[in-house]
Amino acid sequence: MNCILIVFVKNPVPGKVKTRVAATVGDEKAVMVYLELLKHTKDVITKWLAEPNDKAQKRAVIYYGDYINSNDLWDDAYFLKKLQVSLPDLGMRMQSAFEEELTADAARVVIIGSDCLALRPEHLSKAFEELNENDAVIGPADDGGYYLLGMKKLLNFLFENKSWSQPILMEETLADLNRRKTSQDVPYTYQLLETLSDIDTWEDYLRELKAMNSF
Repeated sequence: MNCILIVFVKNPVPGKVKTRVAATVGDEKAVMVYLELLKHTKDVITKWLAEPNDKAQKRAVIYYGDYINSNDLWDDAYFLKKLQVSLPDLGMRMQSAFEEELTADAARVVIIGSDCLALRPEHLSKAFEELNENDAVIGPADDGGYYLLGMKKLLNFLFENKSWSQPILMEETLADLNRRKTSQDVPYTYQLLETLSDIDTWEDYLRELKAMNSF
């Protein structure tokens, strides 16, 4: 059973990444913060890929926002690189990526971004494990969104009519899951992971650094 991890990233261009961080500390500093988040995400994924698993083949696919960078921290030898479809809606882009990977040879697919300094390899392992018994898995973020979404069959309704980047996204997502039923008239099953913090503002970044340094 192949496990595919989709990673949505932005190209680290000043003025286009971490704009809410930039509003406090400027574009150049915001890029530095984003590069730190990318490195953390890459380190977490590398450790997850290295974990032994006799029953599944694991692969990470990096989906770039604007262009594919062949000379960055995502080593071409270890990470497959693709471009997000050119659509204005985040849900449509995510849906397209899920459809592409599930149509290929993936039995379980999970997507993450690169905004979570609290993410650990065990969160990824737990997400794929939960998909053995559930239709979907979600990693809630404390801002009302989520840092992770996984499924083993394309659930199109999870990408439709959602308030992306808004504090009601998680509420809308769970409401959809709770009222929908499979073709066998059975409610969809899902599991929630640990709630983590995304880095959206400079204050988020400082708070997360303080939390990490307290351990």
